[in-house]
Amino acid sequence: MADEAPTGGTPTRFTIRPDDYHVPYAGTAQDGRKFFLSDELFAYDGRAWVGLFLWKPDGVFDEVRVSRIARGVGVPPGQATPGNGDGTLQAHLALLGAYTLEPITVQPFTETVDGAEFGWKVNHCDGMYTINIEPGDFICYYEPWDGYEYDT
Repeated sequence: MADEAPTGGTPTRFTIRPDDYHVPYAGTAQDGRKFFLSDELFAYDGRAWVGLFLWKPDGVFDEVRVSRIARGVGVPPGQATPGNGDGTLQAHLALLGAYTLEPITVQPFTETVDGAEFGWKVNHCDGMYTINIEPGDFICYYEPWDGYEYDT
């Protein structure tokens, strides 16, 4: 994509593609904003959230909305799994109005909410950039930033 980082450079945009694994909800909301929604966000201290990440139609970060939920019983501390939100995920989906599931190209960002860092964090290690979801760090995108593959 035109606004993505040149090969080897700091990523300024990346693509999130909906799938049947960790990215069931990514696309465009009725109001034109881009969104990513997950009920698998967790901290290693046992806290868990449903998180709705929103970007303006041009992919610039707009806001984060989170709701605390119960973490799955017996789930190892570093493993992502849907939390027990008793309809919280559906309530966040309802905020989107009529939405379309589709690939979105957006800016990475982080914002602290409820004492935890939320967003898509750019990391650099051993000469390689990655973009990881926070909290939980269970999705990791890498070059070419097209969203076709990610590590978990």
